[in-house]
Amino acid sequence: MSYENILVETAAGVATLTLNRPTSLNSLNKGLIDDIRNALRALRADANVKALVITGAGRGFCAGADLANAGFNDGVQRSVGEGISHSMEIGYNPLVRDLTGFPKPVIVAVNGVAAGGGVGLALGGDIVIAAKSAYFVQVFGPKLGLVPDMGCTWFFPQLLGRARSRALAMLGDRLPAEKAAEWGLIWAAVDDAQLMTEARTLAERLAKGPTKAFGEIKRTLDAAAENTLDQQLELERRTQQRLGDTEDFREGVTAFLTKREPQFKGN
Repeated sequence: MSYENILVETAAGVATLTLNRPTSLNSLNKGLIDDIRNALRALRADANVKALVITGAGRGFCAGADLANAGFNDGVQRSVGEGISHSMEIGYNPLVRDLTGFPKPVIVAVNGVAAGGGVGLALGGDIVIAAKSAYFVQVFGPKLGLVPDMGCTWFFPQLLGRARSRALAMLGDRLPAEKAAEWGLIWAAVDDAQLMTEARTLAERLAKGPTKAFGEIKRTLDAAAENTLDQQLELERRTQQRLGDTEDFREGVTAFLTKREPQFKGN
């Protein structure tokens, strides 16, 4: 399948999705969002794809919403606020849901600026690494008079706590990649020249793992934010029941007992 606004390549069980609107710092408009969502659906169904890497073309990862060329105007008369709400309802929010609900491991390689909604896009991945020259910035409040969106008001308190998430949202200061890693917003900051090598190494490692278990790890960890301890224990029990009957679990136990590396098949 070909796309106008992204590039998709697959090798060794790893798909690499590159946002490809470099002249606009890969800002999000309807065309780019539709391409990403269509690619996620196709990759989700592709049994040969075991892990996904997302990155950006050019000098930026994603500058957030494309305010000059959003592409959501369908001819219906709306106020400005209603138009923003409409684009979120049919575009930005479904994208975040599709990404966070993707059942395979997602590595996000932030190659440059991640601003506004681009921060939410990055944090929608499972493991986020960034080039040391990259940075994250919340422009919604101080620059636009809006609240952070694309999940940023959920991700930031979860990952950074009250003080840091409020200061970043209200001040709009840049958060350099190395400090983002130090604070726990992302997994690691790496040398610029090594970014994609590191991302692919992580993705290939995950692609060799137990795919079903990784999907369940994502689901159970996300559920913990709303569950009580008792509810989470019950979720763990039910999940282990399902996974305990998989071929991957049997292979893992056999490999452990015979002191060899497991050869998972994702079944």
